[in-house]
Amino acid sequence: MKFIFDRNTWQEIFGSISKNKTRTIITIIGVLWGIFIYIGLSGAAKGLDNGFERQFESVAMNSMFVWAQSTSVPYDGFKTGRQLQLKLGDVEVLKNRIPEINYIAPRNAKGVFGDAPGLVVRGQKSGNYAVYGDFPVFTKIATKKIYDGGRFINDEDIEQTRKVCVIGERTEKELFEKGENPIGGYIRIDDIYFQVVGVHKFTPGGGFESDSDIFVPFTTYRKLYNTADNVGWLTIAAYDDADVVQAEENVKATLKSIHRVDPEDERAFGSFNLGEIFNKIMGFSKGMTFLSLIVGIATILAGVIGIGNILLISVKERTKELGVRRALGATPAEVRNQIILESVFLTMLAGIIGIILGALVLSAINSFTQGVDFPYTNPTVPIPLVLGALVIMVVLGTLIGLIPAQRAVSIKPIDALREE
Repeated sequence: MKFIFDRNTWQEIFGSISKNKTRTIITIIGVLWGIFIYIGLSGAAKGLDNGFERQFESVAMNSMFVWAQSTSVPYDGFKTGRQLQLKLGDVEVLKNRIPEINYIAPRNAKGVFGDAPGLVVRGQKSGNYAVYGDFPVFTKIATKKIYDGGRFINDEDIEQTRKVCVIGERTEKELFEKGENPIGGYIRIDDIYFQVVGVHKFTPGGGFESDSDIFVPFTTYRKLYNTADNVGWLTIAAYDDADVVQAEENVKATLKSIHRVDPEDERAFGSFNLGEIFNKIMGFSKGMTFLSLIVGIATILAGVIGIGNILLISVKERTKELGVRRALGATPAEVRNQIILESVFLTMLAGIIGIILGALVLSAINSFTQGVDFPYTNPTVPIPLVLGALVIMVVLGTLIGLIPAQRAVSIKPIDALREE
């Protein structure tokens, strides 16, 4: 290890590099381009990952939405075109029959699917807002951020059919005075008074919702709009390790059985599988990361081979010099170590420059994508992966340096001194 810190060793290394500046720079560019590509593609894939995770951070990854439509084929005495209706009793049947289901939340809404929104009045102020009827379990699937001092719908609200509501942050601004605490205040929803128990902060990705939505207990909604046991749609979250595509098929098959629908009828129940989309995005991201690894290693290997070629040329040009060193007492190990050290140095130098350039490009991309309405944020490469790439480069640099090093050691001092 002493030779690494020897001043003469480094003087000889830099002297050799300076004699072949152009070739050295071109070869270094080849190596740094490889690590640059790896950092760039890996960071881009990570940015996509982060973007979609942020976009859907409020919703369970393995979630889906299921709703009733109309039949497309006759079955069991029923004609084609029968309009189906989800019922509250479907929830227990689905939970009992499908083990993949973790949470299931029946939901109703007014002012979401083309029907008129609810008329909300407070004093002299009024507005039209979407009104949702929900159970507390909904927050297990789609997290609701409630401002300090408030809460979401709870079990007692459901059991006692309380006239309480959770309003959106925009609803608060439009119906309440600036600085006024809405918690405990009353608003009138379609001529029925409700007490405000919470204000929710809007987070995108939760489905159809906006920053002005109003949430009331499912049982209160049923009484307010006379929906009986009808359910608008089901929001379902499967377990993390469950096959979300299979879970969706099982849910539809079970609903077809409950509502006496042909098992082959594909139009009877509609669905949107967020978990499937998420898995595809993650698969694409992993594919990009793997591709960046393959392309990066291949490019680095090509560049390292170029370094080996430069060192072979350097050894040939320094035949006489190496002969003199051997004649003056330099051991084969000293000559070999110097050539290998030169190879590793050039490889490390190219790698560090490539990593710095890659980090600068990712930082620029991150700056440009800030505030853009696109699921992309914080493109970075984990430090262990960067260090792993550097280790690979050192290993390759060492291995490729063994070839010119062995060539240098094989030169006999007497033959080297005879060369012109």
